Order: sequence, then C-alpha cells, then structure tokens
Amino acid sequence: MANITKKRIAIIGAGPCGLSQLIAFKQAEKEQRIELICFERQAEWGGLWQYTALTGIDPCGELIHSSMYRHLWTNGPKEMLEYVDYPFEKHFGRAVSSYPPRAIMYDYIIGRATAADIHKFIRFRTAVRFVNFDVNTKQFHVTIQDLLNEKILEHLTFDHVIVATGHYTLPNVPNFEGISKFPGRVLHSHDYRGADEFVDKNILIIGGSYSAEDIGIQCYKFGARSITISYRSFPMNFKWPDNIKEVPMLIRMEGHTAYFKDGTSVDNIDCIILCTGYRHNHSYMAEPLRLYCSGNLFIPSNLYKGIFWSAELRLAYLGMQNQTYSLNMFDIQAALVRDVFLGYVKLPDDDDEKKREEDISQWQAREQVIAANDHEGFTDLQTDYIRDIVSCCDQNTVPKFDLERAKAGFYKFFNDKREDFITFRDQTFTSIFPPYNEAPPCQIKWTKNMDDSIEGYLSSIKTT
Repeated sequence: MANITKKRIAIIGAGPCGLSQLIAFKQAEKEQRIELICFERQAEWGGLWQYTALTGIDPCGELIHSSMYRHLWTNGPKEMLEYVDYPFEKHFGRAVSSYPPRAIMYDYIIGRATAADIHKFIRFRTAVRFVNFDVNTKQFHVTIQDLLNEKILEHLTFDHVIVATGHYTLPNVPNFEGISKFPGRVLHSHDYRGADEFVDKNILIIGGSYSAEDIGIQCYKFGARSITISYRSFPMNFKWPDNIKEVPMLIRMEGHTAYFKDGTSVDNIDCIILCTGYRHNHSYMAEPLRLYCSGNLFIPSNLYKGIFWSAELRLAYLGMQNQTYSLNMFDIQAALVRDVFLGYVKLPDDDDEKKREEDISQWQAREQVIAANDHEGFTDLQTDYIRDIVSCCDQNTVPKFDLERAKAGFYKFFNDKREDFITFRDQTFTSIFPPYNEAPPCQIKWTKNMDDSIEGYLSSIKTT
C-alpha cells in the first residue's frame, strides 16, 4: 500500500470551539489521515468556562483569559445549547434544570471532552506567537512558545490552521471625563469576580447588554445598595427591582458623582463596572490572515460561511460571531471545517473569492437592517445561518437538531425576561431533542439560591 501523506492541522485554543473541533476530527485521526495538534495557553482546557480568582496577568505573564465569576448561572436555557451527542442527563445521570450554574456547565463541557479522549492532542501552556502562510508551498508557518520555558521557541508547519481562541478576553475600555480621578474602584467586567464584594455599595454599570444585565442583577441578589446602569443607545427596559435604574450614557465623573447625557446625576457612587464588551485580538496572525471586527457582529467580514478566511480557505476561524446559539453551533461549524479540510465536501464558491465576498455581503445586509434590540430578529438570522452551514456539510455526519424548536425556545426565553427579569431563571424548557422532555425545576428560587457548587445545585433539583 502506498504511503498516504497525513495532513497536519493546528488548532489554536482548547475552549469550547477548540474541543468541538478536536472531537470532529477524532475519527480521521484514528484512521491516521491527519496529524492533529491543539495549542492552549492555559494549564487546563475549557477556555472561558474556567474560573480563576486571578485577574490581569497569569503566572506565565499572559493575559488572564477567563471572564468567569463566582455565582454565575447561565443567562440562557441550557436546552438551546446542549450537545446533540451528549445530553446533560447522560453526563449527570439525571435531569437538571434549565438554568444551571457555571460549575455544572464546565463539568458538562469537560465531561464530553474527557469521554472523547482528546486530551492527548493538546499542548498546554503553549502560546502561539506568529502564524504566516507561504503562498508557494501552501503551508502555514506557526511559531509557538513553551510558557514554562520561555526561551524555547518552535517553528512548525501545517497544512491547515483553525483559530478557536474566542473573543471575550481583551476588554474594550472607553474613556470618560474624570473617571481616571474617581476615588472609588473602577474595573472592567473581565476582572469582575463576584457580587459579594459589592454588598451595600452604590454601583454604576456602564453598558447595556448581557454583561450589564447579569452583573446588575447579581449585585442586586447579593445586597448592593443601588445599581445604576448607563446605556449608550437604548435602555433594556426590564421590570427592574426598585434599587436598579437605567440612565443614558455617562458624560463625566466628578468625585463620587456621575453626570449623564440627559442632564441627570447620581451621587455617592462607590464603584464603576465597565460592561463595555471586548475586542477581537489576533495579533499573532500575519496581517493578510488577521481577522478584524469593528464590534461583536453576527456576520464578521472576510469569513466565508462565518468560518473560512475568504482569501485563503485553508484557514478557519471558529465561534467568532456574536452568538444566540453557542455549543451546538460550534459543533456544526467544526463539522463543516472537518468536511472541507478532509475533502468530504466542496464549498459552493470554493474557487471564486469574488462570489464568496458577495455571499458574505448578502448576510451582512440582513444583519444591518435588524434593530440593535431585536433579539428575535438576530435569532432568526443565526438560525438561518446554521441551516445554511448544515446544508454544506456531509449529511451523514453533521450533528442536527430541531432548529424551529430551538428558535421557539429562544423566543420564550426573551419573553420570560421581559415578563419578569427577576424570575426568568426559575422557568423551565423542553428539550430540542426527542423525546422532548421538560426540565425539572430547581426547588430554590434563583434569587435565594446562594450555593452554586455542583453538589449543592444537584441536591436542589426536584426529581421524579
């Protein structure tokens, strides 16, 4: 038998996207068709879902990756992100409620990765320093560094590179007049580690999206005296408790007093939390390969099918879009990358970059007409996007789920939040997989449930 040259494939990042990609490639690796290496800066896998009390810089001098905090519970129903091949009930041996805490989510994600036996493909504490592409050899040159021995650099070549680093690590930090002289504490949500340190404090939150709403309600739960949420474009308009209010954008700080765009002010501010989002950071990619995003977009520029670098289809970026869906979408993206890189399928416009750019533009045109607060509209867009990439995959192996049921579940979720923001995490959802079971409720209401450990949470779930 003639020797078959293995394709060498690099994956950057062992968070949820990287783990989905490793699992998708596992069978091909078993058949010795590919050589697979995943590079991970952290000492463990799981990416953003890992919790650390550290902020700023880690012991190896790298930027702390995780934005997780104590007492975080999912801010969307687990049914809408569940892995097709690995239900929560399979992992925990029992049904769990629709809104579990972070520890449950992390255990679930890592449980699937452990069962898939992919740990052996990951080089931990290894940073990718530079990625370039040789147009003559059609190979990527990747420079990596062992963070435990910082003097050692390796230069490796690969046939394909997959960037799976996420985009919630580099904080976007706006400037406001007087904020640098504020006598209290100023932090970005990336460095927020728990609401229990803000008990009886007057908090100013800058931002009007998921981080702002979740940190605001967490601080309410743990006893903050008051929470003022300053929005840029429009208020979230939830039915907030009496000690949470929304105001227009901050104009300036004078001492402990905040002044806002509508002429109002709030005195006695103790702490400012910047929930102002993140910036994409792919500085290790050579300029012609580097993804730039002006914001957290559902349809980023230059990514064909939201994944493949339009100018060079041997390069893929996973999970770089704004997300309604998450884990199960990552699995489908990973399936398409596998099918394309291994030649199982051919992309519709794989030989015409102009047509690829036209396809991207058509999707972007759809996003641009959706109002910024139209959550249902963005859900429709991403549902259609997933349907499109599923249609491109090998239909025998792509993970599928009922997209219409999922979309209806998101619609219910948005409505639950509008009806009562305090109690939406107490609601239950039905699975998007047969036999479409409904999740059991948690016996302790979310506002009263202070135990987010795996043991404490599971003991609070009512089982039949």
